[in-house]
Amino acid sequence: MTLAGILEAAEAAAPVESLDVVARMLKKHLEAASVSFLITDFTGSSVVRLGAADSVEIDEPPQRILLRGTLYEDVIRTQQPQVEHEGESRHVRVVAPVTNRGDVIGLLELFLPAVPHAEVMREIGESAHALAYIVIANRSHSDVYQWARRTKPLNLAAEIQHRLLPASLACEAAQFAVAGALEPAEHVGGDTFDYVIDRDTVQLSVTDAMGHDVNAALLATLVVSALRRARREGADLAEQARQADQAMRDHGRSGFVTGQLLRINLLNGNTEFVNAGHPWPLRMRDGGVEEIIPKVDRAFGINIRPSEPNTYRVQTLDLRPGDRLIMLTDGMLERHAESLDLAALIIRTRELHPREAARTLIKAIVDAGNGHLHDDATVMCLDWHGVHDSERDATHGADVTDASPPTTTRPPAPH
Repeated sequence: MTLAGILEAAEAAAPVESLDVVARMLKKHLEAASVSFLITDFTGSSVVRLGAADSVEIDEPPQRILLRGTLYEDVIRTQQPQVEHEGESRHVRVVAPVTNRGDVIGLLELFLPAVPHAEVMREIGESAHALAYIVIANRSHSDVYQWARRTKPLNLAAEIQHRLLPASLACEAAQFAVAGALEPAEHVGGDTFDYVIDRDTVQLSVTDAMGHDVNAALLATLVVSALRRARREGADLAEQARQADQAMRDHGRSGFVTGQLLRINLLNGNTEFVNAGHPWPLRMRDGGVEEIIPKVDRAFGINIRPSEPNTYRVQTLDLRPGDRLIMLTDGMLERHAESLDLAALIIRTRELHPREAARTLIKAIVDAGNGHLHDDATVMCLDWHGVHDSERDATHGADVTDASPPTTTRPPAPH
């Protein structure tokens, strides 16, 4: 059970069978009663057990296991494997995180004949780490991984919206950690978020297209595509904004999109941003939260003087090590959320990973609306660590080799 052997076996299998190959290898090597992989759904509130390839019936909805109050939730939140004795069962349950750079992909679950020692835990950790890369490598070749993450069918607008999001909703680097979360309204409102890491910069964007459903999703597609195209050509923030505005003027059919673009230099920490009619960002520093009040330019596509293109001002943002920056859309400021103290909630979640903090903020807005949103709600959470280190400490999460993982006793979980 070497890492190279796991990857080689997965590569030899069909994309939909690669996880099962690894599961069979682990089952045989560790004499396990069962081994399975559970993938997180789009909402981050549940996991879905991905069965053997020949038992996957994509005409049936996947079986969803809610995370709240479960061992699965503990493992995802702490990114530490846990060992559990299940009542009178003869088997010991081990659950390990399957995570890549802070993006929670799923969980590896095993039922073993005895409490695993340090070497077995090391092998489980390596296997979980390998599974993350296996899923990433194979999900572009098969819809099975997409299907398993959908606990309910997506309409056309939601399908477009999901395809506009980054492939990984969270990322960790030495200088920062970033994560985004999006809760679509009942009629999709066209929210998107994006990020990219270059050699010397990290760039983020949050956008909100006017309207709902497919029309909003099409406007979002125009802007996100224009921003990515300009960014990939090496354009600065002002030029990215100009091209997004031009795309809307040429093809947006009188629609508009608000947006906020951010670029951080990973060598010196200098931070720039553009605000195109978008809600102001929030910064948490030294236990307090404040709004960053920018110069606000016109939303992309707003045509006050058709013969004169809009101009976008690049502004500086004071970002210091230890800061948490929150970028959001106006769905987070809905009328029914007036009773929610967003600043206080940001402070209460300051110890959480940006991934968990973003999801907690989104859940609070959904709960404030009794499960109904009139507009999409989107949060992007960035923790800035500073430029002193250039290599991330990867000895946590799926890579953990703790010789004494937490051991608990609780009622059996569904499997």
